[in-house]
Amino acid sequence: MHSDMALRHYTLDFKLSTAVDSATTVPHLLSIFHEQEMTETVHETNGHGYLGTFVGKNGRLAILRVHSHGLVTVDLQCYEEDNIAQLDNLLNALETKLKMILNGNITRIKRLPALVRGAEVDRYWPTTDDRLLEYDMDQLVYEEDSPYQNIKILHSQQYGNVLILDDDINLAESDLTYTQAIMGNGRESYAGKEVLILGGGDGGILFEMKVIDACKKYMRRTCGNILDSLEGDCYQILVEDCVPVLRKYVQEGKTFDYGNAQTMTEALRLYEEQLKKLSCPVGFSKEVIVSKQCDHAQ
Repeated sequence: MHSDMALRHYTLDFKLSTAVDSATTVPHLLSIFHEQEMTETVHETNGHGYLGTFVGKNGRLAILRVHSHGLVTVDLQCYEEDNIAQLDNLLNALETKLKMILNGNITRIKRLPALVRGAEVDRYWPTTDDRLLEYDMDQLVYEEDSPYQNIKILHSQQYGNVLILDDDINLAESDLTYTQAIMGNGRESYAGKEVLILGGGDGGILFEMKVIDACKKYMRRTCGNILDSLEGDCYQILVEDCVPVLRKYVQEGKTFDYGNAQTMTEALRLYEEQLKKLSCPVGFSKEVIVSKQCDHAQ
């Protein structure tokens, strides 16, 4: 699909202190739609307010909803090739008219930028806690399906190349400050220490060879030459399930001075609970790190 055939979806919401009657609201708005040569169709809502759709030229579609619980919503859809100025004028006119009609009854007005759907390059990526983030992705650099996951590398004007595994953003070329933050920003010295990294590190999340191959070719600003070889003078990368390796380390009595793994709030909480249950007292501290980079906060 060409980017100029992508769909733009605008939203305009009015949160009200009390519900309004659609009979006193909708008639004042019809002239605005008619000026845009949009035809109204009213839909049955079984007592749940008013629902009208308005279809116009060039594939425009507007949905006006007067909810029975004190909310008025407008959704406007059009193609990217449509006249953006005309659409802004339409939304401005609806917002101005609704402000007049609902004067004194409005608790909040929310008008969001257009959500672009079906674009050639996807720019929306959800977080693990189901928040939606929009990035300035402008090019698909690499994509391949491995036996384990889908691998994408997209280019962002702000963040550089971005590694995405199974639609989850993992690492960007701009994430050096994030890496420095989780390593302690120079407060820790790792010289001569044993460090265990589960799942990633400067080279990104290394589930298997296809990810490594993609990263060492397209993410060199982040990982440098560290992925050119799986073993160096002071490091070894194991491309396998970490659980059997950890069990082997336990049997061998191998210990580490530092451990680093991708973490989530619930996992951290469970880990801290287990530390507190140990028969011998274990003191530990934690630090919240926020790095204003592509998609990281720990």
